[in-house]
Amino acid sequence: MTIHLDHLTVPARDKLASAKRLAELLGVPCSGTGIGPFAPVYVSDSLTLDFDEWIDPVPMLHYCFRVEQEAFDAILERIKAAGIPYRSSVHGRTDFQIDTTHGGSIVYWNEPDGHQWEMLTVSYARPV
Repeated sequence: MTIHLDHLTVPARDKLASAKRLAELLGVPCSGTGIGPFAPVYVSDSLTLDFDEWIDPVPMLHYCFRVEQEAFDAILERIKAAGIPYRSSVHGRTDFQIDTTHGGSIVYWNEPDGHQWEMLTVSYARPV
C-alpha cells in the first residue's frame, strides 16, 4: 500500500493573509476566501496546506518544499521582490545567501507568525 500525505494544518493569526502570501510566493493556487474553517493552499496535486486561524499562541513549525531548480529560482525571485529576509542556514542569521553544500540549492525564510519555510532542490533528508 502506498501512503500519501494529503494535507497539513498550519496555524496562523490571519489564515487568509498567510495562505495568500505563501500561495503567491510558491506560485500555486489558494482558495482565496477559505473553505469551512480553513484557507487551503494547493501546493501540488497531492498536498494541501490548510491554514487555520488561532487565537492561542502559534508554535513555530518547519515546512520544507522540494522543487526543481527552475521553480527554486522563480520562487526565490518572488521572495526577494516581496522584501522577505532569507538565509542559507536553518538556525542562522539573515544572510541573503543560498546553501549549496548538499548538492543542490537550499534557502530558508520565516512567515510573520514565526513558521519556518525551507525550499530545496535536492533532499538531504533521504538518500537519492
